[in-house]
Amino acid sequence: MTHNTNPPASKSPAVVAMGWLHTARFLTTAPELHFLPALDVPEIAFVGRSNAGKSTCINTLTQQKQLAFASKKPGRTQHINLFALGKQGVTDAVLTDLPGYGYAAVPRQDKIRWQQVMANYLVTRKNLEGIVLMCDPRHGMTELDEILLDVIRPRVAEGLKFLVVLTKADKLTRSEATKALSIARLQAGGGEVMLFSATKKKGVEEVGQLLWQWAHPHGVATPPLPVAAPTELQPPG
Repeated sequence: MTHNTNPPASKSPAVVAMGWLHTARFLTTAPELHFLPALDVPEIAFVGRSNAGKSTCINTLTQQKQLAFASKKPGRTQHINLFALGKQGVTDAVLTDLPGYGYAAVPRQDKIRWQQVMANYLVTRKNLEGIVLMCDPRHGMTELDEILLDVIRPRVAEGLKFLVVLTKADKLTRSEATKALSIARLQAGGGEVMLFSATKKKGVEEVGQLLWQWAHPHGVATPPLPVAAPTELQPPG
């Protein structure tokens, strides 16, 4: 009887990336920028207009139904939420869920305050490795999306990674999808653009692999320092 002496096949990049994303777990939430813990591991921020499908995208990528909170009242989730990533409880990267912006029902002063918080985060967060901007391609990029692009452009020029995710791609015809990609690539100004559908699982592995590459630029996970979860801050009453 012969024995198979061949080594087991290594996992595909998609399997590695999706397994890594599935380790996502709640780290902390902060009502203001200065409450965020200082971290040394790469951080990837998810931003986007309310109703652009941000929470759904995060939950789909991490294969967890309720990791990111999808409010029934868009625009009301106004905390910065951090999720730790890494096998065996050791954090090697962080996903940041920034509040959705631009929803009409939110008072104007709250909108202005959160635009300032987000701008400060995107400009000053030292360990920020990449930004994922959610955009509903049926509506295209809004004025607020373009303001955000202007805010991050200097950091992108310095090497900050940037991806536009066109959500709800299953609602587009093939020609509409092609057109949406072309327009978004022009607007992104050097950032990458991908179609994504949580319903059809379109683009999930592609986005997952890109995020893994951002967090592991040398191809392997570097030994990180364990990150202790700070005490959760409760939203103001």
